[in-house]
Amino acid sequence: MDLSTIKADKTVDARSMACPGPLLEAKKGIAQVQVGQVLEILSGDKGSREDLPAWCKKSGNEYLGFLEKDGYDSHLIKRNK
Repeated sequence: MDLSTIKADKTVDARSMACPGPLLEAKKGIAQVQVGQVLEILSGDKGSREDLPAWCKKSGNEYLGFLEKDGYDSHLIKRNK
């Protein structure tokens, strides 16, 4: 799957936050998209690369992956329930 072609339904900018900020923003943001929609989390915290997939597995959502941008990552999460 080419992540660069996925259009997020909602984007949350958590680039200025340290752990666990991006994870907390993901938890809030996922409630604002419908089942089947995609949430994008922008994070400058490298810990999000492990935190977000682990949370998705635990919460039943699908972690699609991340794209490295200029100084931050774009994480894509599909809401499954």
